[in-house]
Amino acid sequence: MSRKVYIENMPLDEARKRWMSHLDSLGFCTPQVETIPVHNALNRITGQAVYAKRSAPHYPAAAMDGIAVRAADTYGATEKSPVYIDKYMEVDTGDYVPDDYDAVIMIEDVNFENDRARIIQPAVPWQHIRSIGEDMVAQDLLLPSYTRIGPYELASLITAGVDEVEVVKQPVVAIIPTGTELVESGSDNMAPGTIVESNSHMLSAFCRQWGAIPLRHPIVADDRELLKKAVLEMLDQCDMLIIGSGSSAGREDYTAHIVEELGQLLIHGIAIRPGKPAILGSIDNKPVVGVPGYPISAQLVFNLFVRPALFARQGIPEPQEDVLDCQIARKLPSPMGVDEYVYVNCASLPTGYYAYPLNRGAGVTTSLVKSDGFIRIPRGSEGIQAGEVVQVWLHRSRQIIDNTIVCIGSHDLAIDVLADLLQRHYGIRLISSNVGSMGGIMSLRRQETHMAGIHLLDPQTGTYNTSYLKRYMSGINWKLLTLVKRQQGLIIKPGNPLNIQGLTDLARSGVRFVNRQKGSGTRVLLDYLLAKENLKPEDIYGYNHEEYTHLAVAAAVQNDSCDVGMGVYASARVLGLDFIPLVEEDYELCILPDIIRPEHVECLINTIKSQEFIERVSALGGYNLEGSGHIRLSAE
Repeated sequence: MSRKVYIENMPLDEARKRWMSHLDSLGFCTPQVETIPVHNALNRITGQAVYAKRSAPHYPAAAMDGIAVRAADTYGATEKSPVYIDKYMEVDTGDYVPDDYDAVIMIEDVNFENDRARIIQPAVPWQHIRSIGEDMVAQDLLLPSYTRIGPYELASLITAGVDEVEVVKQPVVAIIPTGTELVESGSDNMAPGTIVESNSHMLSAFCRQWGAIPLRHPIVADDRELLKKAVLEMLDQCDMLIIGSGSSAGREDYTAHIVEELGQLLIHGIAIRPGKPAILGSIDNKPVVGVPGYPISAQLVFNLFVRPALFARQGIPEPQEDVLDCQIARKLPSPMGVDEYVYVNCASLPTGYYAYPLNRGAGVTTSLVKSDGFIRIPRGSEGIQAGEVVQVWLHRSRQIIDNTIVCIGSHDLAIDVLADLLQRHYGIRLISSNVGSMGGIMSLRRQETHMAGIHLLDPQTGTYNTSYLKRYMSGINWKLLTLVKRQQGLIIKPGNPLNIQGLTDLARSGVRFVNRQKGSGTRVLLDYLLAKENLKPEDIYGYNHEEYTHLAVAAAVQNDSCDVGMGVYASARVLGLDFIPLVEEDYELCILPDIIRPEHVECLINTIKSQEFIERVSALGGYNLEGSGHIRLSAE
């Protein structure tokens, strides 16, 4: 059979409209109901109106601790001329008040003398008595149809004598992960090309959040007949079927063919980024969605098409996300023919909220973990200019965003320790973006970050950071806070199989190098050291092979993408690599005191000086914490 390689490019709005219309035609959006014990009804959706079976209270009840009396017996009572009554009954809150009495006097307003009650203020009829049905009357409407049963609703139902309740059936969503390269769980010695299957677990968690029941099938290899068998098996058990991966047009992408063979292929290819090769259709009147294999693509397609379907199935509207207007921190070009979704962090600065775009790769799951929300760049737009105001759809609270410190600049493992301790002890979130030291200084100049991590060597003086700040930060108030001193050098494989001894060996034939990006302090340091050795960049194979963090450099060496890289000792040690030290350098935080909150600066300094920070950073290896937490220099 010839394979179909064509994928549509249907506009998102049209695709969503066609999809929801198709679901209506299948009857999927008509909620199904079942009856369950009320004690199991928390977070379920009522399938029809629920009425009280009994009144509450169902008897006249004392609303206070005190005595039940006949109000007429107390008339005329004053402090100077009290009334003494013999006919009364002591009651506690909630006690039955017999018909003989029509009022309750609080116990603190009663004195007893020789079994008589001394009253100093007259009671009025039905004072402090809860009448029958004060809370609810039998046959009162408690909950209308399609209402979520929360803790308050559950208590009211039980009070009203409702033993069973008709609720909307939770839709069952079957999820079939596919891919010969997938494994159920990873190990430290995973073979190259194998991938831990996690998308189905992410999508299952979404189902639970949205009130559905996920049903996960074991991984299916890239075999058409095996996938077809799994599809037919799961269709009998579910209301909606999700097929993970296999949605593109590659040699082993069978999902579209199987949907078309067994049912109706409604859409294959949507003008969104990421997630273009999404599949929408149905088999046996049950909706089928094919999601791409990359995690960001998979969750985006799931949110755009499965989420509204599941809420419609339960008869309730989709919850609306909070939307925040933010200035975008950097330019974002975008293809004109698609709706592009970009995940961002957000933070509050004196000039308003800022959005900081995260890595746009469809396979970068950490972007989802770190992000506060997303922006949508609509079709027909070439992108967003730096400083332009955009709408961010949030999935994190504004309280967290308002309590965030932004650090843009150079990467260091000590920043991760600092972030953890700030969150642990002060509830302050620290987000960082690794753009290199010069990138951090430019962000400081634009006043779009609270601070920047920098370690820029001045080749003329041999000192760090000061000359750059004086050159680029003229007229801006800044403070330079010492974080750590650290060992920079060459990261090499265990046992040093290529016998690399120093920088000159980088120019040897067969030695593969990985560098840091332009503008990073490590790149500046490397160029300075190469010049001292009379080495040129073109002499080094891999000089233009760039990574953005020290850990990424170490991982490249560990995974044999290269033989040697420039980085800090701690990143080599944490991945079990060897290290050749070259220099000790200053890594500092340049803070803008006019932008960052004073209490945040205090928490930063206290954390850096803390014994816990010192011990944890020291344990990483290659660090000298002498002077850490002290302001070394301020703007003149």
